[in-house]
Amino acid sequence: MDTSDPVRILTVCTGNICRSPVAERLLQTGLNQVVPGGFEVTSAGTRAMVGDPMQPLSADMVRTYGGEPEGFTARQLTPGILRGVDLVLTMTSGHRGEVLQLDASMLKRTFTIREFARMLNVLDERAAAKVAGPAPAADGNAALWRSLPARAAGVRHLSLPGDSAENDIIDPYRRAPEVYHQMEDELAPAIISILRHARLNAPA
Repeated sequence: MDTSDPVRILTVCTGNICRSPVAERLLQTGLNQVVPGGFEVTSAGTRAMVGDPMQPLSADMVRTYGGEPEGFTARQLTPGILRGVDLVLTMTSGHRGEVLQLDASMLKRTFTIREFARMLNVLDERAAAKVAGPAPAADGNAALWRSLPARAAGVRHLSLPGDSAENDIIDPYRRAPEVYHQMEDELAPAIISILRHARLNAPA
């Protein structure tokens, strides 16, 4: 287990107070259970409410799923934050475009979180059916995850949504609690899929 070299994942939304903090904290909590010390999950916003805490309803969501919302402060996405990141998971296709405007070299490592989750579902289904080809070399957790964006992109054509809006997570900021519930309904399945893939491919 190559815990000395954690996989760096960045989640991105607009204000960095509603959507990406939930993804950050729940992915970190779940991945810690799979490979302790194997992942470092952070977040940032394209127009961040810098220094603000997570929104209360988002914090409640994190607690509901067993995460820890305390100690969070929003930060602005910068090229420096992107440097060295292995995987960027954005909340919308628009955020993905903004990431690539800052650093075009992130093209093959940046996905919307729902898109990425669907790709992992396809990979897992193919592996279960033994049609995915040989498993990646067992070089440790970090090597497996650093090869994952390319493998996921290889099945993109099998995971396209019926509507491109299904790639996006709704922004609940300053909206009714029902919109936060919609955000949860869109985001939680994606997080669950990513964590399931991590469990299925955890180092022995």
